Amino acid sequence: MTNVERYDILVLGSGEAGKYLAWTFARAGLRVAQVERGLIGGSCPNIACLPSKNVIHSAKVAALFRRGPEFGIQCDPIRPDMRRVRARKREMVEGLVAMHLERYQASKAELILGKGRFVAPKTLEVRLADDRARTLTGNRVVIDVGTRAAIPELPGLTASRPLTHIEALELDRLPEHLLIVGGGYIGLEFAQAMRRLGSRVTLLEQGTQLAGREDADVAQGVLQLFADEGIDVLLDAHISMVDGRSGESVRAQIRTPSGNQSVVATDLFIAAGREPNTRDIGLDLAGVQLDDRGYVRVNERLETTAPDVWAVGDCAGSPQFTHVGFDDFRIVRDNWNGGDRSTRDRLVPYCVFIDPELARVGLNESQARSAGIPYRISKIPMTAVLRARTLSETRGFLKALIAVDDDRILGFTAFGVEAGELVAVVQTAMLTGAPYTLLRDAILTHPTIAEGLTVLFQQAPQEAQAGA
Repeated sequence: MTNVERYDILVLGSGEAGKYLAWTFARAGLRVAQVERGLIGGSCPNIACLPSKNVIHSAKVAALFRRGPEFGIQCDPIRPDMRRVRARKREMVEGLVAMHLERYQASKAELILGKGRFVAPKTLEVRLADDRARTLTGNRVVIDVGTRAAIPELPGLTASRPLTHIEALELDRLPEHLLIVGGGYIGLEFAQAMRRLGSRVTLLEQGTQLAGREDADVAQGVLQLFADEGIDVLLDAHISMVDGRSGESVRAQIRTPSGNQSVVATDLFIAAGREPNTRDIGLDLAGVQLDDRGYVRVNERLETTAPDVWAVGDCAGSPQFTHVGFDDFRIVRDNWNGGDRSTRDRLVPYCVFIDPELARVGLNESQARSAGIPYRISKIPMTAVLRARTLSETRGFLKALIAVDDDRILGFTAFGVEAGELVAVVQTAMLTGAPYTLLRDAILTHPTIAEGLTVLFQQAPQEAQAGA
């Protein structure tokens, strides 16, 4: 193999973990190359986390305008402008990409835009935009190629050219009737946002509840929220076939417990899970094995089956959150520097950015019962949190699971205003192993949402719940 360019570190993909590894070790003086096929900085700043929250906030503003009279503010009729919504999102993305480019320049990591494919162990062929090719090899190689939206194999679905989150974030028009398939966090967030911007929305979920991994009271709370906002939800609904064209008219044939029916909409949005971008990149030639779901097989130190090759982020089967990708970076960084970190026992929080937010860390009741872990439960409605009353945002509840044999917090769920911020407070206590009484007895600022934690933990029972 001739004209091979040699690097200390070679990174395929520029997701959260990969880009921080590139910047960090390039700043330390190593020769680093990062190969990216198009999304500088990965999915999060371009087509996923941050752009979606940008559009969701536009929808939140529209919802607040409609509630104006409730707060003593008279507003004219609301007329969302999807072109301006998109423009605001694009302006943010452009700024984020510029920030990333500055970091590459400052760190001296070489960013190579092109399609990378392994042609030998620790060796990539990169096809550039002008069709030239470069061959790169690294002493250490990191795979950070992420995931993409999964499109189920259903008759007529691919031909209907459905939207995924990528195309939905680029809409410059308001769908008259948006049919969303999938009641996970992507489907939930987009359903509410598009409804608030003015679309009629129908959401199909093949499970028996929304937010399938959450407790029944959470799922019911979200279902009621959607009903109150005029979102039609069909549960235990299975699409058998699709015909038509998304963006014009599309019909989905659906099986439900009450019988077969069809839904006709102008636009179809698929939010039915993710699949790894591990196909056709030569991983077999690199000696990198995949698991039975197509994710890169790694150990708890994120090492692959090939020597001196690591995989990080979504493609390694890590929980699919940017904050987990950042922790993957810290694990590899510290181990390369002589440390001993792993993915064992990570306490991973998450937040669904519906309004009000849904956030959780640790166990919920379903998981505790499934694992046979006894618990005490404390739960209060958001009406008990005085700050929520001042905001007129009293929907939802706070719930905590507490160990029976000591006062450790096993898990915390917040469905309410600012839940994403509140969960970090409880997570911090859990990380230190502090008893729930620490938060119960803390002096927290009045009136804040966090103050609700003192109310929540005051309600903690002294003994395990019957049947827990």
